[in-house]
Amino acid sequence: MRRLSTLIMAAAAGLLQAAFPAGEAAAQSAPPIKLDFAGSPTWLGQAPVMVAIEKGYFKEQGLEVTFRTILSSADRVRAITSGDVAFSNLGRSSVISEMARGNQSFYFFANIDDSPGNEGCWARPGFSSFKDLKGKKVAANTSAEITMNGLLTATGMTAKDIQFVNLPPNEMAGALSKGDVDAACVWQPLLDGLKAAAPGGTLLGTDMDTAMFKKYGTMASPDIVIISKKLVDEQPQQAAKLAVAMFKGADFVNANPEETAKLISSYFKKPPEELLAGVKSFKFFGAAGWQEHMKLHEAQMQELADWLNETGKIPNRPAVANWANYSFLPKS
Repeated sequence: MRRLSTLIMAAAAGLLQAAFPAGEAAAQSAPPIKLDFAGSPTWLGQAPVMVAIEKGYFKEQGLEVTFRTILSSADRVRAITSGDVAFSNLGRSSVISEMARGNQSFYFFANIDDSPGNEGCWARPGFSSFKDLKGKKVAANTSAEITMNGLLTATGMTAKDIQFVNLPPNEMAGALSKGDVDAACVWQPLLDGLKAAAPGGTLLGTDMDTAMFKKYGTMASPDIVIISKKLVDEQPQQAAKLAVAMFKGADFVNANPEETAKLISSYFKKPPEELLAGVKSFKFFGAAGWQEHMKLHEAQMQELADWLNETGKIPNRPAVANWANYSFLPKS
């Protein structure tokens, strides 16, 4: 009986080995590695990551990625610093601010979206240029303030020539409508809201009219993808898999805007037809040519850091290249 039992167990083991070749059985049973993403479902720049989740590109790499809604860019950096999430896509002004504070908990490694032309300044009727706004109240916030300054510079003015009002983006349309401010600068779709709040007004310009765009071809403060330094230093293969899946998501968005709008509609709680035009207006970047792409963005980040320091918004001028790490990215 003992010999018969041994033979049966051996036969069963042989069947398992045939069904799952060496290593494959372990892979079948290994749980996916959990690496959460911090993002805001209010900005279409997050589409490549949303698509990578919905299409299963992270799962293909053996990763389990959950989209964690964290609206504030500063809070997203803190989530990475604390280890709550593995990576994020956010406005680089907040990232540069953390660099200036000496935060060494993250690297940046990619830019997967940009949307020049989607950020601009709208004035109430009676004001046709920034020169007309000398001494008047102009509202802006975060990256739109950088666009505002670029447009002022283009007309030979500075922020000292106006009454700058740091106003939350969702309050700008009401303030413009009531005349509490004479112009406001913000991004889409809120920019369209300004136009509706002050019909007959004037578009004073967009980020495409600034020196920053003419030099780099980017918006004032494009998104940048950051990742946990601990993850890259200790598990570079996991970081590489994460990047592969994310870039694949960006390539899908470029090739399939209509399907993308359907895949991400649940995140934005809007029907696909409302999202499609926005998706098409953005630029998305996958793995192809990432070296040259990031060379340009790294230079733009440094110039932005210099400006933030010169205007007193950050206490020092960080060398942004010290936070760059591309060692785990696929070679192209």
